[in-house]
Amino acid sequence: MIGWGILGTGFISDTVAAAIGESPGSRLAAVAGREVARTEEFRARFGGNRAYGDVAGLLADPAVDIVYVGLPNHLHHGFVAEAAAAGKAVLSEKSLSIDMEKSRALVDAVAANDVFFVEGLMYLAHPLIARFVDILRDGRLGTVKSIHASYAADIWQVVNPQGRGTLYNLGCYPVSLLQLAVQTVAGEGAFRDRRQTGTGSISAHDGNVSEAALAVCFGNGILATVQTADTYGMHPEFIVVGDKGSLRFLDNPWLPQAGTSRLLFTGFDGTVEEVQVDSDADAFLHQVRMVERSLAADAKVADRPSPRPADSIEIMEMLTEWEADIRRVPA
Repeated sequence: MIGWGILGTGFISDTVAAAIGESPGSRLAAVAGREVARTEEFRARFGGNRAYGDVAGLLADPAVDIVYVGLPNHLHHGFVAEAAAAGKAVLSEKSLSIDMEKSRALVDAVAANDVFFVEGLMYLAHPLIARFVDILRDGRLGTVKSIHASYAADIWQVVNPQGRGTLYNLGCYPVSLLQLAVQTVAGEGAFRDRRQTGTGSISAHDGNVSEAALAVCFGNGILATVQTADTYGMHPEFIVVGDKGSLRFLDNPWLPQAGTSRLLFTGFDGTVEEVQVDSDADAFLHQVRMVERSLAADAKVADRPSPRPADSIEIMEMLTEWEADIRRVPA
Protein backbone atom coordinates (compact mmCIF):
# COMPACT_ATOMS: atom_id res chain seq x y z
CA MET A 1 0.00 0.00 0.00
CA ILE A 2 1.28 3.46 -0.95
CA GLY A 3 1.61 6.09 1.77
CA TRP A 4 0.71 9.60 0.62
CA GLY A 5 1.87 12.86 2.13
CA ILE A 6 -0.17 15.93 1.24
CA LEU A 7 1.23 19.46 1.28
CA GLY A 8 -1.56 21.99 1.71
CA THR A 9 -5.11 21.80 3.02
CA GLY A 10 -7.02 23.76 0.37
CA PHE A 11 -10.03 22.54 -1.59
CA ILE A 12 -7.99 20.64 -4.19
CA SER A 13 -6.19 18.73 -1.44
CA ASP A 14 -9.61 17.75 -0.10
CA THR A 15 -10.49 16.29 -3.49
CA VAL A 16 -7.23 14.35 -3.82
CA ALA A 17 -7.40 13.09 -0.23
CA ALA A 18 -10.92 11.80 -0.85
CA ALA A 19 -9.68 9.94 -3.96
CA ILE A 20 -6.80 8.43 -1.96
CA GLY A 21 -9.30 7.20 0.60
CA GLU A 22 -11.33 5.46 -2.12
CA SER A 23 -8.44 3.32 -3.32
CA PRO A 24 -7.49 0.14 -1.45
CA GLY A 25 -3.94 0.56 -2.76
CA SER A 26 -3.35 3.92 -1.07
CA ARG A 27 -3.60 5.55 2.34
CA LEU A 28 -3.05 9.04 3.71
CA ALA A 29 0.13 8.79 5.78
CA ALA A 30 0.61 12.47 6.59
CA VAL A 31 -0.46 16.03 5.86
CA ALA A 32 1.46 19.27 6.36
CA GLY A 33 0.09 22.80 6.57
CA ARG A 34 0.83 26.19 8.09
CA GLU A 35 -2.20 26.26 10.41
CA VAL A 36 -1.90 23.52 13.04
CA ALA A 37 -5.60 23.29 13.89
CA ARG A 38 -6.68 23.17 10.25
CA THR A 39 -4.03 20.59 9.42
CA GLU A 40 -5.08 18.36 12.31
CA GLU A 41 -8.74 18.69 11.28
CA PHE A 42 -7.79 17.67 7.72
CA ARG A 43 -5.85 14.64 9.04
CA ALA A 44 -8.78 13.51 11.17
CA ARG A 45 -11.35 14.03 8.42
CA PHE A 46 -9.47 11.88 5.91
CA GLY A 47 -8.05 9.30 8.31
CA GLY A 48 -4.42 10.35 8.03
CA ASN A 49 -1.79 9.08 10.43
CA ARG A 50 0.08 12.31 11.22
CA ALA A 51 -0.28 16.07 10.86
CA TYR A 52 2.80 18.29 10.58
CA GLY A 53 3.17 22.02 10.96
CA ASP A 54 6.09 22.10 8.53
CA VAL A 55 7.19 20.41 5.33
CA ALA A 56 10.41 19.03 6.84
CA GLY A 57 8.52 16.75 9.20
CA LEU A 58 6.42 15.26 6.41
CA LEU A 59 9.43 14.74 4.13
CA ALA A 60 11.30 12.96 6.92
CA ASP A 61 8.39 10.61 7.59
CA PRO A 62 9.34 7.08 6.40
CA ALA A 63 5.66 6.20 5.91
CA VAL A 64 5.38 8.76 3.09
CA ASP A 65 6.13 7.20 -0.31
CA ILE A 66 4.75 9.98 -2.50
CA VAL A 67 4.13 13.67 -1.88
CA TYR A 68 1.15 15.45 -3.37
CA VAL A 69 1.90 19.16 -3.75
CA GLY A 70 -1.50 20.81 -3.48
CA LEU A 71 -0.14 24.32 -3.01
CA PRO A 72 -0.54 27.37 -5.30
CA ASN A 73 1.30 26.96 -8.59
CA HIS A 74 3.89 29.71 -7.97
CA LEU A 75 5.19 27.54 -5.10
CA HIS A 76 5.33 24.22 -6.94
CA HIS A 77 8.96 24.30 -8.07
CA GLY A 78 10.43 24.82 -4.61
CA PHE A 79 8.40 22.16 -2.81
CA VAL A 80 8.79 19.62 -5.62
CA ALA A 81 12.55 20.13 -5.43
CA GLU A 82 12.50 19.57 -1.66
CA ALA A 83 10.42 16.41 -1.97
CA ALA A 84 12.64 15.05 -4.73
CA ALA A 85 15.77 15.75 -2.70
CA ALA A 86 14.20 13.73 0.12
CA GLY A 87 13.80 10.80 -2.27
CA LYS A 88 10.01 11.01 -2.47
CA ALA A 89 7.92 10.41 -5.57
CA VAL A 90 5.86 13.50 -6.43
CA LEU A 91 2.45 14.37 -7.83
CA SER A 92 2.25 18.15 -8.18
CA GLU A 93 -0.94 20.01 -9.00
CA LYS A 94 -1.25 21.78 -12.35
CA SER A 95 0.01 24.07 -13.75
CA LEU A 96 3.62 22.94 -13.65
CA SER A 97 4.60 26.42 -12.48
CA ILE A 98 4.11 30.01 -13.69
CA ASP A 99 7.17 30.58 -15.90
CA MET A 100 9.81 28.59 -17.78
CA GLU A 101 12.64 29.24 -15.33
CA LYS A 102 10.71 27.70 -12.44
CA SER A 103 9.33 24.92 -14.64
CA ARG A 104 12.76 23.84 -15.83
CA ALA A 105 14.12 24.03 -12.29
CA LEU A 106 11.32 21.72 -11.16
CA VAL A 107 11.95 19.15 -13.89
CA ASP A 108 15.73 19.33 -13.39
CA ALA A 109 15.32 18.65 -9.66
CA VAL A 110 13.18 15.59 -10.35
CA ALA A 111 15.68 14.24 -12.88
CA ALA A 112 18.69 14.91 -10.64
CA ASN A 113 17.14 12.90 -7.82
CA ASP A 114 15.79 10.10 -10.07
CA VAL A 115 12.29 10.06 -8.56
CA PHE A 116 8.86 9.55 -10.08
CA PHE A 117 7.09 12.77 -11.03
CA VAL A 118 3.79 13.62 -12.69
CA GLU A 119 1.91 16.90 -13.10
CA GLY A 120 -1.66 16.74 -11.77
CA LEU A 121 -3.56 17.03 -15.04
CA MET A 122 -5.81 14.38 -13.56
CA TYR A 123 -8.24 14.14 -16.48
CA LEU A 124 -5.56 12.51 -18.63
CA ALA A 125 -5.71 9.37 -16.45
CA HIS A 126 -9.46 8.84 -17.10
CA PRO A 127 -10.55 6.14 -19.61
CA LEU A 128 -12.35 8.81 -21.63
CA ILE A 129 -9.00 10.19 -22.75
CA ALA A 130 -7.61 6.75 -23.56
CA ARG A 131 -10.64 6.19 -25.82
CA PHE A 132 -10.12 9.59 -27.43
CA VAL A 133 -6.53 8.59 -28.25
CA ASP A 134 -7.71 5.27 -29.70
CA ILE A 135 -10.11 7.06 -32.05
CA LEU A 136 -7.41 9.49 -33.17
CA ARG A 137 -5.29 6.47 -34.08
CA ASP A 138 -7.91 4.32 -35.81
CA GLY A 139 -8.03 6.37 -39.00
CA ARG A 140 -11.71 7.29 -39.10
CA LEU A 141 -10.92 11.04 -39.03
CA GLY A 142 -8.52 10.76 -41.93
CA THR A 143 -5.77 13.38 -41.92
CA VAL A 144 -6.29 15.78 -39.03
CA LYS A 145 -6.65 19.34 -40.35
CA SER A 146 -7.79 21.47 -37.42
CA ILE A 147 -8.39 21.46 -33.66
CA HIS A 148 -10.41 23.90 -31.58
CA ALA A 149 -10.33 24.06 -27.80
CA SER A 150 -12.01 26.40 -25.32
CA TYR A 151 -12.32 26.45 -21.54
CA ALA A 152 -13.98 29.28 -19.63
CA ALA A 153 -15.18 29.42 -16.04
CA ASP A 154 -16.33 32.27 -13.83
CA ILE A 155 -13.65 31.92 -11.14
CA TRP A 156 -11.86 35.28 -11.18
CA GLN A 157 -13.01 36.23 -7.69
CA VAL A 158 -11.51 33.15 -6.02
CA VAL A 159 -8.23 32.52 -7.86
CA ASN A 160 -4.83 33.22 -6.32
CA PRO A 161 -3.45 36.41 -7.95
CA GLN A 162 0.07 34.98 -7.78
CA GLY A 163 -1.03 32.18 -10.14
CA ARG A 164 -0.73 34.56 -13.12
CA GLY A 165 -4.26 34.26 -14.40
CA THR A 166 -6.43 32.15 -16.63
CA LEU A 167 -3.66 30.74 -18.84
CA TYR A 168 -2.20 28.75 -15.94
CA ASN A 169 -5.44 28.11 -14.04
CA LEU A 170 -7.63 27.03 -16.96
CA GLY A 171 -5.67 27.34 -20.21
CA CYS A 172 -3.37 24.49 -19.19
CA TYR A 173 -6.31 22.10 -19.70
CA PRO A 174 -7.08 22.77 -23.39
CA VAL A 175 -3.38 23.25 -24.18
CA SER A 176 -2.50 19.89 -22.60
CA LEU A 177 -5.23 18.11 -24.56
CA LEU A 178 -4.11 19.87 -27.74
CA GLN A 179 -0.57 18.68 -27.03
CA LEU A 180 -1.75 15.09 -26.59
CA ALA A 181 -3.82 15.20 -29.78
CA VAL A 182 -1.03 16.63 -31.94
CA GLN A 183 1.51 14.24 -30.47
CA THR A 184 -0.83 11.29 -31.08
CA VAL A 185 -1.49 12.00 -34.74
CA ALA A 186 1.88 13.51 -35.70
CA GLY A 187 4.47 12.03 -33.32
CA GLU A 188 6.99 13.22 -30.77
CA GLY A 189 8.32 16.68 -31.53
CA ALA A 190 5.34 17.75 -33.64
CA PHE A 191 3.94 20.02 -30.94
CA ARG A 192 7.09 22.15 -30.79
CA ASP A 193 7.17 22.61 -34.56
CA ARG A 194 4.75 25.51 -34.73
CA ARG A 195 4.05 29.20 -35.17
CA GLN A 196 1.64 30.80 -32.74
CA THR A 197 0.05 34.17 -32.13
CA GLY A 198 -1.73 35.03 -28.91
CA THR A 199 -3.93 37.86 -27.82
CA GLY A 200 -5.99 38.64 -24.76
CA SER A 201 -7.06 40.95 -21.98
CA ILE A 202 -5.34 41.98 -18.76
CA SER A 203 -7.55 42.18 -15.69
CA ALA A 204 -7.65 45.47 -13.81
CA HIS A 205 -8.44 43.36 -10.75
CA ASP A 206 -5.03 41.70 -10.38
CA GLY A 207 -2.96 42.52 -13.48
CA ASN A 208 -3.17 38.96 -14.80
CA VAL A 209 -4.47 37.64 -18.11
CA SER A 210 -8.22 37.14 -17.74
CA GLU A 211 -9.38 36.32 -21.30
CA ALA A 212 -7.18 34.97 -24.07
CA ALA A 213 -7.19 33.52 -27.58
CA LEU A 214 -4.43 31.68 -29.45
CA ALA A 215 -3.97 30.75 -33.12
CA VAL A 216 -1.44 28.05 -33.97
CA CYS A 217 -0.05 26.66 -37.22
CA PHE A 218 1.87 23.42 -36.75
CA GLY A 219 4.60 22.38 -39.15
CA ASN A 220 2.57 19.38 -40.30
CA GLY A 221 -0.24 21.68 -41.46
CA ILE A 222 -2.63 21.28 -38.53
CA LEU A 223 -4.29 24.56 -37.57
CA ALA A 224 -5.47 25.09 -34.00
CA THR A 225 -7.29 27.69 -31.96
CA VAL A 226 -7.46 27.85 -28.18
CA GLN A 227 -9.49 30.16 -25.98
CA THR A 228 -9.68 30.52 -22.21
CA ALA A 229 -11.23 32.93 -19.73
CA ASP A 230 -11.81 33.13 -15.99
CA THR A 231 -14.52 35.80 -16.23
CA TYR A 232 -17.52 33.78 -17.50
CA GLY A 233 -18.68 30.18 -17.99
CA MET A 234 -18.61 27.13 -17.33
CA HIS A 235 -17.84 26.43 -21.02
CA PRO A 236 -15.67 23.47 -22.10
CA GLU A 237 -15.26 22.59 -25.79
CA PHE A 238 -12.82 20.45 -27.76
CA ILE A 239 -13.18 19.30 -31.37
CA VAL A 240 -10.78 17.62 -33.81
CA VAL A 241 -11.56 17.84 -37.54
CA GLY A 242 -9.99 15.61 -40.16
CA ASP A 243 -10.61 15.31 -43.89
CA LYS A 244 -13.03 12.41 -43.26
CA GLY A 245 -14.94 13.68 -40.22
CA SER A 246 -14.91 15.32 -36.82
CA LEU A 247 -14.66 14.20 -33.19
CA ARG A 248 -15.94 16.26 -30.29
CA PHE A 249 -16.46 15.80 -26.56
CA LEU A 250 -20.10 15.96 -25.49
CA ASP A 251 -19.13 16.20 -21.81
CA ASN A 252 -16.42 18.24 -20.09
CA PRO A 253 -13.17 16.51 -21.12
CA TRP A 254 -11.26 18.15 -18.27
CA LEU A 255 -13.54 16.95 -15.47
CA PRO A 256 -14.68 13.44 -16.43
CA GLN A 257 -16.81 11.73 -13.81
CA ALA A 258 -17.73 8.21 -12.79
CA GLY A 259 -20.46 6.81 -15.00
CA THR A 260 -20.79 7.46 -18.73
CA SER A 261 -18.82 10.07 -20.68
CA ARG A 262 -19.51 10.72 -24.36
CA LEU A 263 -17.72 11.57 -27.58
CA LEU A 264 -19.41 12.27 -30.93
CA PHE A 265 -17.91 11.21 -34.26
CA THR A 266 -19.50 12.80 -37.32
CA GLY A 267 -18.30 11.47 -40.67
CA PHE A 268 -18.46 13.55 -43.80
CA ASP A 269 -20.13 10.55 -45.45
CA GLY A 270 -23.13 10.99 -43.13
CA THR A 271 -21.99 8.55 -40.44
CA VAL A 272 -22.80 9.64 -36.89
CA GLU A 273 -21.68 7.66 -33.83
CA GLU A 274 -21.96 8.55 -30.17
CA VAL A 275 -19.10 6.84 -28.36
CA GLN A 276 -19.84 6.07 -24.72
CA VAL A 277 -17.09 5.45 -22.19
CA ASP A 278 -18.13 3.88 -18.89
CA SER A 279 -16.01 4.32 -15.79
CA ASP A 280 -16.31 3.25 -12.17
CA ALA A 281 -14.43 6.33 -10.96
CA ASP A 282 -13.83 10.01 -11.60
CA ALA A 283 -10.58 11.52 -12.89
CA PHE A 284 -9.05 12.03 -9.44
CA LEU A 285 -9.39 8.38 -8.44
CA HIS A 286 -8.02 7.31 -11.82
CA GLN A 287 -5.07 9.59 -11.17
CA VAL A 288 -4.42 7.84 -7.84
CA ARG A 289 -4.58 4.47 -9.59
CA MET A 290 -2.16 5.70 -12.28
CA VAL A 291 0.33 6.68 -9.57
CA GLU A 292 -0.08 3.29 -7.89
CA ARG A 293 0.66 1.48 -11.17
CA SER A 294 3.65 3.68 -11.87
CA LEU A 295 5.24 3.17 -8.46
CA ALA A 296 4.56 -0.58 -8.57
CA ALA A 297 6.49 -0.69 -11.86
CA ASP A 298 9.30 1.45 -10.38
CA ALA A 299 8.66 3.96 -13.18
CA LYS A 300 10.02 7.50 -13.06
CA VAL A 301 7.43 8.90 -15.46
CA ALA A 302 3.78 8.10 -16.09
CA ASP A 303 2.57 6.27 -19.17
CA ARG A 304 0.71 8.33 -21.73
CA PRO A 305 -1.91 9.75 -21.86
CA SER A 306 -0.81 11.09 -18.43
CA PRO A 307 1.89 13.74 -18.86
CA ARG A 308 5.58 12.97 -18.70
CA PRO A 309 7.85 15.80 -17.51
CA ALA A 310 8.83 16.52 -21.12
CA ASP A 311 5.15 16.88 -22.02
CA SER A 312 4.59 19.26 -19.09
CA ILE A 313 7.49 21.40 -20.31
CA GLU A 314 6.02 21.58 -23.81
CA ILE A 315 2.67 22.66 -22.36
CA MET A 316 4.35 25.40 -20.32
CA GLU A 317 6.28 26.61 -23.37
CA MET A 318 3.03 27.24 -25.24
CA LEU A 319 1.41 28.91 -22.23
CA THR A 320 4.33 31.23 -21.48
CA GLU A 321 4.77 32.19 -25.14
CA TRP A 322 1.04 32.95 -25.26
CA GLU A 323 1.31 35.17 -22.18
CA ALA A 324 4.35 36.94 -23.66
CA ASP A 325 2.34 37.77 -26.79
CA ILE A 326 -0.47 39.25 -24.71
CA ARG A 327 1.85 41.36 -22.60
CA ARG A 328 4.05 42.53 -25.48
CA VAL A 329 3.74 46.26 -26.03
CA PRO A 330 3.24 47.08 -29.75
CA ALA A 331 6.12 48.97 -31.33
